[in-house]
Amino acid sequence: MIRRADRPRRPLYDAEQRARRDATRWTLVQGVLAPLQFLVFAVSLGLVLRTLWTGEGATAANASVVVKTLLLYAIMVTGSIWEKAVFGRYLFAPAFYWEDMVSMLVLALHSAYLVALATAAFDTGGLMLLALAAYASYAVNAAQFVLKLRAARLQAMPAGFVAEAAR
Repeated sequence: MIRRADRPRRPLYDAEQRARRDATRWTLVQGVLAPLQFLVFAVSLGLVLRTLWTGEGATAANASVVVKTLLLYAIMVTGSIWEKAVFGRYLFAPAFYWEDMVSMLVLALHSAYLVALATAAFDTGGLMLLALAAYASYAVNAAQFVLKLRAARLQAMPAGFVAEAAR
């Protein structure tokens, strides 16, 4: 039986895709927006948890989730443009299929939060729990992308360096 680790891995990018990735300005845009979104996420998570624990700071927590969601929309739109520039399609390129699938859940939960906030569908506790669900999905998606970028770096390294970098 062939174990998955024994199968050769298809590179994340072929030579043409790597060249397009390196040439497009959208790579830099993603490189700026991703850590910015993570920073806002971390601050917002603290505010949401504070509101859940103490009942205080709901306005700040809600505002932070709105800012995080707007950054999510920005990174999703620019990420789709990046994917089109590199892979020739706006979403669900084979190399990022599962990341894009989870991104749809992330978008749905963040968007549900905005709708719930705008319509007063939930009380503060309900909003904060919805924000936590959205943030949990975002954390999974962020981990997917970090692992994918790490794999891409390892694939781009000369063979002798890969063993060292993998440790």
